[in-house]
Amino acid sequence: MKRRSLLSCFALFLVSLSLAVGCTNPAVYITTTTDTTSSAVAADSVNAGVARLGFSAWPGWFPWQIAYDQKIFDAKQVGVELKWFDGYLESINTLSAEQIDANSQTLNDTLSAVSGGADQVVVLVNDNSTGNDKVIVREGINSIADLKGKKVAAEEGAVDHFLLLLGLRKAGLTQKDIEFVPLETGKAASAFVGGQVDAVAVFAPFTTQALKLAGSKELFSSKDFPGAIPDHLVVTHKFADEHPERVQAMVDAWFATLDYMKKNPKTAIAIMANRAGVSVEEYKEYAEGTRIFSVEDNLKAFQPGNDMTSLMFASQEMIKFLEEVGLAKTKPDLRKLFDDRFIKAYAQKTIKA
Repeated sequence: MKRRSLLSCFALFLVSLSLAVGCTNPAVYITTTTDTTSSAVAADSVNAGVARLGFSAWPGWFPWQIAYDQKIFDAKQVGVELKWFDGYLESINTLSAEQIDANSQTLNDTLSAVSGGADQVVVLVNDNSTGNDKVIVREGINSIADLKGKKVAAEEGAVDHFLLLLGLRKAGLTQKDIEFVPLETGKAASAFVGGQVDAVAVFAPFTTQALKLAGSKELFSSKDFPGAIPDHLVVTHKFADEHPERVQAMVDAWFATLDYMKKNPKTAIAIMANRAGVSVEEYKEYAEGTRIFSVEDNLKAFQPGNDMTSLMFASQEMIKFLEEVGLAKTKPDLRKLFDDRFIKAYAQKTIKA
């Protein structure tokens, strides 16, 4: 990804809300979780009106921290137990076990979970990855073909494993052509810097850590596969059916947060940088790597289409690929995977306002 100057990054943030983060967060090596609870929630999280929302280290999801800190959830009259996961895959498994009600996760990871029996539905598109997921290689590796026979680390079954497989397929290779090393994302980046593997597939902020290895470079990224990595708010069908008002409130809070970010960019960036464990200046460096979706983008994404801008089309293409590489156990019913009623309701309220 070609980096912009800090000044141009800041301008891009103000114009498009394209977000990303750099450098390493000391907490990423811990697999436990930490909880923050909206002031609208009593100490007992099972009280009526509470939504348990999970998120992890990804630029398109850090706005949830703003919603909490600035009491935007409270303003939308929803109690949110905001649950931070140091390990992204752990957040997916926790939603699959229905130990939380909602989670921030990618489309391909949601498809994998649903194909394995999880009962989940996408209700909001947060963003598309446009460069913040990368395959990074050591000096001497100059093409995807050069990965043949090399040790390549990624978090097995997670989003950057998917990106790695996409890149290999583009070059006519498969995972069998490399020595795949399954490691949690933070540990994968650490193993790469330590010289234990030749290449690594990671997302921001772990990308910056990996690029600290002398001579390392980006081989390819999500920028090379437009629309392949959309990120979402995903809830269980049970929660959406039994508590639609809470889902609606979270969706409304999301867009209220984006409005807050436009009006208060300095405060917003400071909150997100703090959650990411990086400086404000570091946070600004990655502005072009994540494209935040507007209401209009969401409405379009939920419509049928014949390219990757349509979630249904993207899902059909992804599930074929996931089946090919063994990451999907069964073919899920894609008709039950998306629920646009909350986006439509928000859009209707916006029009009336």
